[in-house]
Amino acid sequence: MARSTPEIPNASMADIAFLLLTFFLVTTTINNDRGLSIGLPPPPDPNKKDEIKMQEKNIFKIQVNSSDALLVEGDPMSDLSGLKESIIKFIRNNGQDPNSSESPQKAVVSFKTDRGTSHKRFVEILDIVQGAYYDIYAEEAGVSNKEWREAAAKLSDPSSKAIYERGKRDYPMQISIAEPTKIGN
Repeated sequence: MARSTPEIPNASMADIAFLLLTFFLVTTTINNDRGLSIGLPPPPDPNKKDEIKMQEKNIFKIQVNSSDALLVEGDPMSDLSGLKESIIKFIRNNGQDPNSSESPQKAVVSFKTDRGTSHKRFVEILDIVQGAYYDIYAEEAGVSNKEWREAAAKLSDPSSKAIYERGKRDYPMQISIAEPTKIGN
């Protein structure tokens, strides 16, 4: 008499595998935190036809063409080392220079690119513009830039919130990112 080898029943193994696969697909979260954290403005009110008029001296213009060449306030700039300081000087002018911004509340940094501008260049310039504001906020709060950013990340803590608000109190971050022109690749 030949002995049969014992087998494990596997008829429902495919069903179990399918259920496990479905469970893990449904319960798994995928972090999608890549990208720029830029707050978009609310959609315009279709009933409101107000036209905003700004004086040219209150706008700090930065333009980048399809070759990633930079134009700041109408002048070519090949080295980015002085850009942040120029932005800070513009924002903090407070009417001292009659050709620059009247006050931090009226100062706007305008950033316009071309369709062919590289993403790397766009992010590089945007980081400099935001960094200028963060430097101002840190100085106003009396802390280092790193400490101010850490406070901004922990707004649930009352002391961090106080540092954050003290820095931003008189300097609204007003960055205008214009729609790219259609020139370029």
